[in-house]
Amino acid sequence: MAGIADRYRRAGVDLAAADAAKARIAELVRGTRTGASVGAVGAFGGLVRLPAGVADPVLVASTDGVGTKVLVAIRAGRHGTVGEDLVNHCVNDILVHGARPLGFLDYFASGRLDPAVAAEVVSGVARGCRAHGMPLLGGETAEMPDVYRPGEYDLAGTIIGVVAEGEALHGDRVRAGDVLVGYASSGFHTNGYSLLRRVAFGDLALGLNDPFPGGGGASVADVLLAVHRSYFGAVWPVRARLHALAHITGGGIPGNLVRVLPDTVDGVVRVGSWPVPAPFETVRTGGGVGEEEMRRVFNLGIGLVAVCAPADAGAVRAAAREAGVETWEIGAVAGGTGAVRWEAP
Repeated sequence: MAGIADRYRRAGVDLAAADAAKARIAELVRGTRTGASVGAVGAFGGLVRLPAGVADPVLVASTDGVGTKVLVAIRAGRHGTVGEDLVNHCVNDILVHGARPLGFLDYFASGRLDPAVAAEVVSGVARGCRAHGMPLLGGETAEMPDVYRPGEYDLAGTIIGVVAEGEALHGDRVRAGDVLVGYASSGFHTNGYSLLRRVAFGDLALGLNDPFPGGGGASVADVLLAVHRSYFGAVWPVRARLHALAHITGGGIPGNLVRVLPDTVDGVVRVGSWPVPAPFETVRTGGGVGEEEMRRVFNLGIGLVAVCAPADAGAVRAAAREAGVETWEIGAVAGGTGAVRWEAP
């Protein structure tokens, strides 16, 4: 048996390191268990009970990753936030359907498994799960030396949520005359990092410990690794007042708001209706990025857009304010063909 393990290790896979990583991760998983958890930690699958009191429950599932933001974490040697990014991103992706999270599974893959790094990454996943009261059901820790270069890893996750079928948000309630409420992002979130890294480390020749221009004194690492905001607390109390929600990820406002618009209306976004944070302007000017591309790649300071009736906008914004999230009325819904268009002031 020792000979087999030695051959496998020489091929690039260290079973002892895998066992050490799994032991650390198991402790993190145990720390997320709730009353809905069923079965043992370390089983082949994760089990979770459906909550009582949900009429005609529909499961909502979503899978995502954090993209090349992991390369910034690797470069900085700071692995504790990308897991939290992952959970929050996925929570937002099911929240836009009106769903609350039930459980989460993560996938961590590397060229050479470092148990300490794996545990640090998963600690962020566990922290995000605890913040939303859902168990980390399990996942996969893979060592693939011929796929990833030494020191590199990738991260992805799957979330399962639930919503009453009659309360699910699809965008079909959106009407002309509705207003668009934009929720402040906490930075670049998890999108556009291939371009962002090229501008920061290439065009601007910045180091990780240098102050990020326009970042209020924060370092490049601090700005680029700021945690992707979860909007659950800001939205959940007023979900019944909403006609639609759009999580502003890859594709920016135009590429995501369009996903919840019926083909009889347009979303009209008013230019200048919110203050674009200075770091985005740094990328635009420092990288020579055009305005149209900025709108398609980055969130520009708006991480979520809610669509609601004008009479409900005040309550929607008050709930966000109570949760510590700033909002702006950034536009309206008008008759059209299902497009997003920008309106000059």
